[in-house]
Amino acid sequence: MIRRQDTRITFPWIGFNVGEIGKTFLVLLLVTLAIIFAAGEEEDVFNHPFYYSNYTSSTNEIVSSVYDILPHGRDKYDKFTNPNNNGTPTDVHFHVTVLNIDNINEDLMSYEVDMLLIKKWKDERLRAGTGNRGKDYIELDIYWSLHLWRPNWLIKNTNMAGMHHFLRLYNDKTVMYVAKLRVALFCPMKFERYPHDTQFCTMEIQSLSQSTKDLVFKWDDSNPLVIDSNLNLPQFNIVTSIVENCTLEYSFGNCTCLKVIFELRRKTGYHVFRTYIPSALLVVFSWISFWIRPEAAAERITVCVTSLLILATQNVVQSLVIFPKVPCIKYIDVWMGFCTAFAIVALLEFALVTHFIEKGYRAENNSCKDIYELDTNADAQSQTQPFAGSTLKRKSNRKRNMSLKLDKISRVLFPIAFLIFNIVYWSIVLI
Repeated sequence: MIRRQDTRITFPWIGFNVGEIGKTFLVLLLVTLAIIFAAGEEEDVFNHPFYYSNYTSSTNEIVSSVYDILPHGRDKYDKFTNPNNNGTPTDVHFHVTVLNIDNINEDLMSYEVDMLLIKKWKDERLRAGTGNRGKDYIELDIYWSLHLWRPNWLIKNTNMAGMHHFLRLYNDKTVMYVAKLRVALFCPMKFERYPHDTQFCTMEIQSLSQSTKDLVFKWDDSNPLVIDSNLNLPQFNIVTSIVENCTLEYSFGNCTCLKVIFELRRKTGYHVFRTYIPSALLVVFSWISFWIRPEAAAERITVCVTSLLILATQNVVQSLVIFPKVPCIKYIDVWMGFCTAFAIVALLEFALVTHFIEKGYRAENNSCKDIYELDTNADAQSQTQPFAGSTLKRKSNRKRNMSLKLDKISRVLFPIAFLIFNIVYWSIVLI
């Protein structure tokens, strides 16, 4: 009879036996504790054994660690110290390539930009020319930048930002940092000339804490700003884009600053077809009442009131949905106001014509009533009745003729007045 071997582990000092399951659990527990302990240790770049070795890089070896480009010796590199230790500031050269501009929001006064931001500076303390394999630069892991000196910078007027970036070291010890950014920027806008306005939106790149004694931002000498030739904005045209220096003075010193200015001119095609042409046609439509006979009150008031109501509805809807909600009077408000005023005046002209017609009818009715109420003698009645009737009849005809004459004047006066308004309005707008 074969006796089964006892595989239990005995701990006599605690009086406790562990079977197969307990042994497996114990091994897993020890491995887990080892992993947690190892993950909790921080790696110090300056305490790494490779940092103190007598390793000398050759141009044919692959750079596999940040220590391959840092100088030998603990006291020879400090990422918190400027590369220039002779009292002169470090020059950082910037280049911006604009890929897209979109989401221009008049209510929030903001816009979004997709761009490539490139900055270069020299750090003579680094060991360049290692592992380049015949190229004049080597690609570096972006996380290596945590161990290198970097210029302190920010985009001053940004609301939000997203970033993708990479790092490169050239043989002349120039460090190039490239970032693919999407930023939402604040842009103060003026809407007095809307929708014929031109907005100047800026992007400001500024040092956060270092003064011009330690750090100076400069635009790239060859080509500081590039805008994608295929960039087409739905609402604006990019008229010009310029770069300039915007170094500011604060209480703690001068902070270096660079600025990009985009001149954005609004495209008016949308408003021409959705606002200007429809409102002008409604004004012309209200003039149809001048060609309708004065006695047709229902037809005339239908034309005038319909034009006025459509203009008012168009103005209210566009003000709530399309136009920017600002307290100032805009050019488009002036246009809609005058168009509404022309429709109201056409309605008032109809009221005046109706008044003359009603007054003529009243005079004619009074003439008939007075004729039958005459109680004089037959001779006097035979002489007075024709005279009184003809006089009041002429008065009635004169009132109607005045109405017809007012319509004829309006047929000429209203188009001329609207044409003069257009000449003045568009001459001011297109200046």
